[in-house]
Amino acid sequence: MIIAPAWLETSSLFPVLISDKPGNDTGIIVVVPSFDESGITDLLDSLRKCFPPSCKCEVLIIINAPGNAPSDTLDRNRETFEEIGIWTSNHRESFLKVYVADLGQPGIKGWGVGLARKAGMDEAAKRFLTINRPDGVIASMDADCTVSRNYFIALEKELLNKKNRSGCSIFFEHPIKGNDFPDEVYRAVYQYELHLRYYFQALKYSGFPNVYHTVGSSMAVKTSSYIKAGGMNRNQAGEDFYFIQKVVSAGGFFSLNSTSVFPSSRISNRVPFGTGVVVRKIISNPDNELVTYNPLSFKDLKYFFERIGFFSDCSKEELVSQFEVFPESIRRFLTTNIWEEKITEIRSNTSGPETFKKRFFDWFNMFRVVKYLNYAHEEIFKKVPVSKAAKEILYLMGLDLSEAASKGYLEYFRSLEREG
Repeated sequence: MIIAPAWLETSSLFPVLISDKPGNDTGIIVVVPSFDESGITDLLDSLRKCFPPSCKCEVLIIINAPGNAPSDTLDRNRETFEEIGIWTSNHRESFLKVYVADLGQPGIKGWGVGLARKAGMDEAAKRFLTINRPDGVIASMDADCTVSRNYFIALEKELLNKKNRSGCSIFFEHPIKGNDFPDEVYRAVYQYELHLRYYFQALKYSGFPNVYHTVGSSMAVKTSSYIKAGGMNRNQAGEDFYFIQKVVSAGGFFSLNSTSVFPSSRISNRVPFGTGVVVRKIISNPDNELVTYNPLSFKDLKYFFERIGFFSDCSKEELVSQFEVFPESIRRFLTTNIWEEKITEIRSNTSGPETFKKRFFDWFNMFRVVKYLNYAHEEIFKKVPVSKAAKEILYLMGLDLSEAASKGYLEYFRSLEREG
């Protein structure tokens, strides 16, 4: 047996949760936090119907609840546990092995989906280490999702079997029509996903090199990369965003667009932000369209990023003079002192333009981009309706607006991502 790294021993929230040792040919473990869920067997049915890969696969469901959870949600947790037991007894001949750990209400400060996800992913890492599979894939999923039938074989082909890849963001699509929810819910989730797709394309337009969705229900990472990144963080929510920053910086992260995860379009109050929360806010203001970042803020970023290579070996005087002609939003966000100090530090720790650029974007990463955008929209820009922003960014990108309008902006953005 491989001894787990020290951080697993000291930073894991729990001791070993699953006593059964995984089979030596196990290659993918799907981790699913579950709190106040009904119908989790829909996810299990979806995973079971997938085309089986050549490796064995596991599903690890982490049932949990915060300390202040009302009694009815705890009842649903117990029902979920029983449903999983019945489902597993009826599907013993599947290529999947399903395990469930009921954590109850852990007395841990700030407990939420982030810590539940961490508990499951830590456990998956331990399981892979016991069979000496540092390349084993830990996939993160939510309990209300379903997947395309090629989900496992795509993960095996594009991540597990490729040594130079560390992790991936998996293509996702929210249902935007159907009979499960009122029409107003589907209209709201359409706007929310359009915002996500617009933001993705706007970042690409700006020249930002590390453009990925950061959605906890549609990502996967190799065990070795999980450990290298220090494991999932302890954030109550938004854990996926911060974790992916570390994996991206280490290299080998990519967008897996050959399969799909289908998150639910439901309303939710269980986390401070995300699909369910935004959908609820949109519905509460039915006369207002969701607003998003102004395309002009990305135009300023583009101007800024296009000139980064120049600063790897310019003089101090040029460093200052060039800063003075940056767009106002960039100058006010960074300030002269921060600019000079940070570029000088990066230059002193790099040997050429490529390493300079890598280190620069490790600093001006997705987190700093978001900070810039939030600052710029408090001080300079006004947010705009998402449909207007989508049209304007396509115009700036030089793409066919008539095709986008005929397809629908969301489907057009989806197709851009599928095609890479």
